[in-house]
Amino acid sequence: MSGSHETLAVHPGEPTVAAGLVKAMLRFAAEKGVEADALARQVGIKQDDLEDHHSRVPFARYAALLRRAKRLAGDPALALHFGESVNLAEVSLVGLIGYAAETMMEAFIQLNRFSRLIADVDTGGLDRWTLARDDPGLWIVDNRRNSNDFPEATEIAFSQMVSGTRQFGDTPFVLSVQVTHQDPGYRTEYERILGAPVEFGSHRNAMLIDEAWTTHRMAVHPRYVFGILSEHARALLKGLEDSKSLRGRVESLIMPILHTANVGIEGVAAKLGCSSDALYRRLKGEGLTFEKILDELRHNLALHYLSGGKVSVTETAYLVGFSDPAAFSRAFKRWTGISPSAHRRPAQTPT
Repeated sequence: MSGSHETLAVHPGEPTVAAGLVKAMLRFAAEKGVEADALARQVGIKQDDLEDHHSRVPFARYAALLRRAKRLAGDPALALHFGESVNLAEVSLVGLIGYAAETMMEAFIQLNRFSRLIADVDTGGLDRWTLARDDPGLWIVDNRRNSNDFPEATEIAFSQMVSGTRQFGDTPFVLSVQVTHQDPGYRTEYERILGAPVEFGSHRNAMLIDEAWTTHRMAVHPRYVFGILSEHARALLKGLEDSKSLRGRVESLIMPILHTANVGIEGVAAKLGCSSDALYRRLKGEGLTFEKILDELRHNLALHYLSGGKVSVTETAYLVGFSDPAAFSRAFKRWTGISPSAHRRPAQTPT
């Protein structure tokens, strides 16, 4: 974001959330009997810093605030209740864009496109949300990494997504839920709010949805509003991207060309408007090398493709930039200690 939006100290590359989300959380905690000003001060946040919904707050402070609010309110399921009660349109521009979309699928696409405006989290270079199909049907998958460090974010996202659809029809939106964290002790609240059985300790965070919802019509706001809001969101997203770490900018330039195996520092430097030597020095200042970024990106994407069970080892090798599957297998074993076939075997799909 621009300097006028960064009222709290945010370090380059540090995950952040929108001030509107934090402000809504403080208001919700107050409704639960928690003194909002004192709660904010305890985690190093000034409420004056939250007046602009688009300003950014370090994710770590937001997490600390939510967990402290849970304790003070005596509500271990507070994150679920927050997602159930607070409309995304009250928190973020992204929610308003969703209400101006024609269908649920278009709303989902826009949520994915602008999700970083709500919470800028680590997804290993992937979209925050993806759609995956298997025998039961169509799943919405949350690609947030290290999600068990803060499962409350999963609780909020899922409960908000499910609760937000209920105003558009009686057909259940979600049919089944998987989460990677263990049962926190309030399964009944999960299943009441999400309206579906929940599998704890799963291999992913995902919701099986009724596919009829993908074409369900919405358009709460006039259609012309969609263009106005989207243009504003694009400008905000560009500001957020410009403020990110150099590593993030390099990864975003590598991703579209990774499969070509023609990824070099010279081409990336040119797109950043500098020489390869200058880019080398700037990366070194962040304790990085171009080769390290490229290698770790390939590693993370390879794990993602193979864990999905829908892409073969050979196809994965191509997608992450290896023309020789044997070279990819050697790299994968260096990353993980096992072969790509062994990693993929639990999916029980032939390579």
